[in-house]
Amino acid sequence: MSKLFLEAVKARRTFYGLSKEIVVPADRIKEIVGEAVNHTPSAFNSQSSRVVVLFGEQSDKLWNMTKETLRKIVPADNFAATEERINGFANGYGTILFFEDQAVVKGLQEQFASYADNFPIWSNQSSGMLQHVIWTALVAEGLGASLQHYNPLIDAEVAQTWQLPAEWKLIAQMPFGKPTSVPGDKAFMPHSDRVKFF
Repeated sequence: MSKLFLEAVKARRTFYGLSKEIVVPADRIKEIVGEAVNHTPSAFNSQSSRVVVLFGEQSDKLWNMTKETLRKIVPADNFAATEERINGFANGYGTILFFEDQAVVKGLQEQFASYADNFPIWSNQSSGMLQHVIWTALVAEGLGASLQHYNPLIDAEVAQTWQLPAEWKLIAQMPFGKPTSVPGDKAFMPHSDRVKFF
């Protein structure tokens, strides 16, 4: 079992080439996200992570919004590359938005004042674990995905468009779909530079 788990972890890569072809039904995506949300750990079992899954036209709306936001700040002579990248995300079947509920974080800071400075850090760690769990699970189903960070540029419009609570802080965006390209080779630093055993 542990070998299968590590194989799934190794298979999780950044896929930029995506298509809208449905290779995994929406109900299965919902099941994966639900299970991941339930079983990914959080500090003090705070369950501060929040997720929004956008399919089809709703996902397109997100990436069009992002493109138009960037058009206002990226110099025109550099915008073609930006537009190409955003269009690549929009080519996917859907997008998962990851949030952390700041009301939960603030409540924990008030309840456990000794650890107040740590709760935002622990909240982000929990979000990172959830992102990794969902990303790995999607790839195991035959989907490709990547992790993007266009926040805080799009935060207000995202909250307004999908009528989300003000306390939900956008952390990351994960476009997903059928892979249309293969990730390149990945270089690794020597373990001796990153890991110590005693």
